[in-house]
Amino acid sequence: MLRVLLTPRMLAFHALVALVVPSFVWLGFWQWGRWEDKAAAAALQEANIAADPVPVRELAAPGEDVPPEDRWRRVTATGRYDTEHELLVRNRDGSAGVGLHVLTPLVTDDGPALLVNRGWIAQPPSATAEPEVPPAPEGEVTVTGRLQYSETPENTGIRVREGLPEGQIMIVDVDTIAEDLPYPVYGGYAELTEQRPESADAPEPVAAPEVNTGMNLSYAVQWWVFTVIAIGGWIFLMRREVKDARDGSAEAPGTSGGSGGSDGPGGGGPGPEPGGSGGGTPAAAEGTSERSAPAEDAAAGTAEPRPHSGARR
Repeated sequence: MLRVLLTPRMLAFHALVALVVPSFVWLGFWQWGRWEDKAAAAALQEANIAADPVPVRELAAPGEDVPPEDRWRRVTATGRYDTEHELLVRNRDGSAGVGLHVLTPLVTDDGPALLVNRGWIAQPPSATAEPEVPPAPEGEVTVTGRLQYSETPENTGIRVREGLPEGQIMIVDVDTIAEDLPYPVYGGYAELTEQRPESADAPEPVAAPEVNTGMNLSYAVQWWVFTVIAIGGWIFLMRREVKDARDGSAEAPGTSGGSGGSDGPGGGGPGPEPGGSGGGTPAAAEGTSERSAPAEDAAAGTAEPRPHSGARR
């Protein structure tokens, strides 16, 4: 009975299920892993932003990038802005759409400079127009900002372009920027959140991204639901194939008996005629006997003696 599950059609279906089910399970765990990574990053972001600020020298050093676990930590630094080496970072989002970030080195009292992202400004109306950049305050300032590690094409997904206008860059690659500065530079940079004294005219502060773990958890559950559906459909089809085979086997004997000879009991043909014993020949013989009786009588009449002619005389 189980041979019906080994037909070419069923073997192809088994192979399909064997391919689909592990794939769905793997995709579910892949989405689960992405959700865990995003959840961990969101928890780290919340915890580090909520932590008390510390001097930048405690978390960063010249020539060393910021460790991932220190990203989003709030740091403080005191010094003077070097506006001569100010840069504009292209294609950055703000409240009014895509614009520029203003990156200004802050030469600290300790010696190294900290690259400070002072905020967002609007894109100029044309490619040839100069953007309007609010000036950095003169004199000594104390800044507080969220620490970020150096940007690369790999960790930002932004392709570095050549031929940009002077003073504009695509990513905050600290090592590349430090090559053109006359002083050492802390690894990483800071997104400005507070400044003392405040500026009357300043770029729009860069907002911290919303904590969002995305849809990966629901995607993982969906893949696993698809796995259960695939296995359930496979079991249902196998049970139906076996049931159909059993039903066909049960009908086979009745179908064979009903197809016998056309004569006799159980057959479809007519039985022998009443009064006969073996077909039409006895009836014909009976008719022959009935037809021979007058002939016998005639023969008997001929044999009677004829009167003697002498008696008349």
